[in-house]
Amino acid sequence: MSNPVFFSGAGSLDQLVPGARYTLQGPEARHAVTVKRLAPGESVDIADGAGKRLTGTVVAASPAELTVECAELAVEHQPDIRLVLVQALAKGDRDELAVETATELGIDAVIPWQSERSIVRWKGERAAKAHAKWQSVVTAAAKQARRAWIPEVRAAVETPGLVAAVAAADLAVILHENAVRPLRSVLEAWQAAAPAAGPPREILLIVGPEGGISPREVTRLCDAGAVTALLGNHVLRSSTAGPAAVVLASDVLGRWSAARA
Repeated sequence: MSNPVFFSGAGSLDQLVPGARYTLQGPEARHAVTVKRLAPGESVDIADGAGKRLTGTVVAASPAELTVECAELAVEHQPDIRLVLVQALAKGDRDELAVETATELGIDAVIPWQSERSIVRWKGERAAKAHAKWQSVVTAAAKQARRAWIPEVRAAVETPGLVAAVAAADLAVILHENAVRPLRSVLEAWQAAAPAAGPPREILLIVGPEGGISPREVTRLCDAGAVTALLGNHVLRSSTAGPAAVVLASDVLGRWSAARA
């Protein structure tokens, strides 16, 4: 069974070397000791959320601190092709379920999208609280999946902002039930035409709300460079479509067949 993972914060492991001791403090330490009940002699991973992972043995535990002796320090690099889920705001926490599952499956970043048909609206103070909640959901899911990277929840956008993101992306795919080309076909064609090496690239996977993406939005996004793609024979919920697309894209890109760096 893999070690449990706890997050220490970006940069916290920069000066660490094997054999040294690191003390985790705050809520993560309390969770490790009081909920997970970790005790001296047990193995644990501590990640900084930005790719660095300490693997070591607990040498001391108290409700406020967890001290670990470092046996190994590894750096996990971001993939050359990053998958970004654009998730439309949806009612009933379906959007949060989507980003949680997509994080466990390997999404690299999330963009909350307030589409024309989104019933939920992020405005003022509510927007800041909702964004913080999404980041909390993503962080917890990354911990569950034993990831060293915490995906970034980017600033929420309305459709004009998404149009700009599409124009800047290397590939933007709208998951749409009326599309003709399967998502696998779109991804394979793009991958075949893309250079084998170069700067990091991003693929946007765009999911609408329960009411679907409006025809006007589809037109605007396609005019900016997006393409539509079909996930399968069935119409999926907004909470399911994104994770399903992440699974398929990860397979096409060979991400799941690659060993951890």
